[in-house]
Amino acid sequence: MTADSDFTAFFDATPSPYLMLDTDLVICYVNTAYLQATGRARDQLIGKYFFDALPERSGTPDDTQQHLRASLRRVLDTGKPETLVLQRYDIPALDEPGGFEERWWSEIHTPILGPDGKVKWIVQRAEDVTAFVHSRRARQLTEEFTEREKGMAAELYARAGELHRLNQELHQAHARERQVAVTLQEAMLSAPDLDHHTDNIAVRYLPAATSLNVCGDWYDVVDLPPDRYAAAVGDVVGHGLHAAAVMGMLRSALSAVIRATPSPAQALEVLGLYARSLDGATAATAVKVLIDTRSRLIIYSNAGHPPPVLLHYDGTCELLDQATDPPLGARLHHVPRPQAGLSYTRGDTLVMYTDGLIERRDEDIDASLARLTTALAQDSTLAPDQLADALLARLGTAGGAADDIALVVIRL
Repeated sequence: MTADSDFTAFFDATPSPYLMLDTDLVICYVNTAYLQATGRARDQLIGKYFFDALPERSGTPDDTQQHLRASLRRVLDTGKPETLVLQRYDIPALDEPGGFEERWWSEIHTPILGPDGKVKWIVQRAEDVTAFVHSRRARQLTEEFTEREKGMAAELYARAGELHRLNQELHQAHARERQVAVTLQEAMLSAPDLDHHTDNIAVRYLPAATSLNVCGDWYDVVDLPPDRYAAAVGDVVGHGLHAAAVMGMLRSALSAVIRATPSPAQALEVLGLYARSLDGATAATAVKVLIDTRSRLIIYSNAGHPPPVLLHYDGTCELLDQATDPPLGARLHHVPRPQAGLSYTRGDTLVMYTDGLIERRDEDIDASLARLTTALAQDSTLAPDQLADALLARLGTAGGAADDIALVVIRL
């Protein structure tokens, strides 16, 4: 039989062992799982008579292995499938010439008919249930269980093993895809000026715990020599490549504007005008702060975003909530955005974040902010990197939350 690529791809992908025989019981196809179950190489099976490739073990009590040969013959004669729910068929040991390994199988023999209605091939699915037969649970199956019931138990065991393998594969695939998304997001969030702030600024990005996509959460840090720098966080509604593309354009635009117009309010005004021309940017939020290290002043403006928190060294907190305006692109006509200033003391910490850090289902925003400030107050003396990790842990988001999280911690 010549199998096309779709046929082989299907059977090679399944975790169940499959083998195909012609009417002379010569093996014409075997999938990867069958090779793994028997420990054989493909060339040891393909083109070989089944009972030469996997010979019967002589002297087995009650000739139990003869049932397999008889089953295959009945399928050829009747054209009807057969199930051997709990069948012993030992296979030659690879590391012991002339020796055999005890094996128990749950087998299904399915005929494939040719155009003339006669059997042309037999597909054998053979699940190795040896571990089940030797398990304590199997020993508990006393004589009150029929052979059919014992076979059903073995079949359930085989299916459970298959589900476990599939779950493991899905978990590994999820972890790989999630890492790809995180790596892509971090590449998009690259901020060269952050290299100048390794001692006083820590940033974190965590994708939603259930998401495999890049998203619209972002942060940025821009140096404005000689004695100022700006920081921003923002959030574009949605997930996926489109949200990430909109995020990238808004982030780049704001990064450019703040260099030319070092006023947070004016920078967000320009960004708002730009957002109105972008599909998907309406309702995006952002907060921009300018930190003047000479005057020890924070100047900020907020476009619909959760307020940053100024954490003082003594553990008290102030919300930067005096210059809040609607999200970007929300107004039909241009209106100047508000701006506010707040002084700080050396050693204070500014915390900026996206809503995934604090928002919880059916919880008021005031309660969310109170939980945030309480968590910050407990770790006010930690360095930025340690504080970022401690905050995520205290808020139960270290492994991700229902929404994406961008976090910036600045030691002033």
